Amino acid sequence: MNIVYRKSILVGLTVLFLLACNATFTVGYPTPTNVPPTEPPTATSAPLISQQVTLVSQPYIESNQDPVFTITAQIPQLTGSDDPRVQSFNQRLNDLVQNEITAFQQEFTNAPVVEVTTSSYLEVTYTLISQYDDIWSIKFVHNFYTNGAAHPGDFSHTVNYDLGQGRELGLGDLFLPNSDYLEAISNYCITELGKQPFFDGAFTTGADPTPENYRNWNITPQGLMITFDTNQVAPGAAGPQVVTVPYDQLQAVIDPQGALAGVNY
Repeated sequence: MNIVYRKSILVGLTVLFLLACNATFTVGYPTPTNVPPTEPPTATSAPLISQQVTLVSQPYIESNQDPVFTITAQIPQLTGSDDPRVQSFNQRLNDLVQNEITAFQQEFTNAPVVEVTTSSYLEVTYTLISQYDDIWSIKFVHNFYTNGAAHPGDFSHTVNYDLGQGRELGLGDLFLPNSDYLEAISNYCITELGKQPFFDGAFTTGADPTPENYRNWNITPQGLMITFDTNQVAPGAAGPQVVTVPYDQLQAVIDPQGALAGVNY
């Protein structure tokens, strides 16, 4: 009887000891909890300034009786933001059109009085050729006539603007530094213009690889659009000429970090 009793006490003490050890282990070394991994926060890029604005046309109309002339113009302006970059863009385009208006008006300031046979006029229009990311490519066309002239005239002016950087782009900004990009553009244009019967003689110099000859350019999805003004590479009757240079023809000289980085070519 005493033996059984002592065995029961021994078993009971053993159980209590094991339970105490287990409790100590649990407190000292708690069972790890499986915590699901959390996704790292994704970086959110700031919206482009161009996504906050809308391009609208600001009309300009002037009619004068002495001397007789009319001026009509459409001035592109961005609305929807007071950002200084937007203000600079608007100022640049407004100045461009206003300067042409002033130059036209000044032609009549000291002009001799002549009989009016046909009213003089200036008409300025524009086309948004393309807009992607923060790049805006705009082409202006100026049509004009002065009383007594044999024919009306016209010329183009292009503006390519990086709104994000707040500056107008030059043609060289599209290409690698020290590359012969003008030569590459000129070679393609000369080949295309050479398919026309009028491109010969003195007109060929209008496509030589000089900055002046390639001052009017626009970025399009299909390629670099070059505008040659009337009488530059063709007789006046043929009007202005336009050649679009595919980007794959310029791939060797395009700056992959430049303004054409967002264009598929």
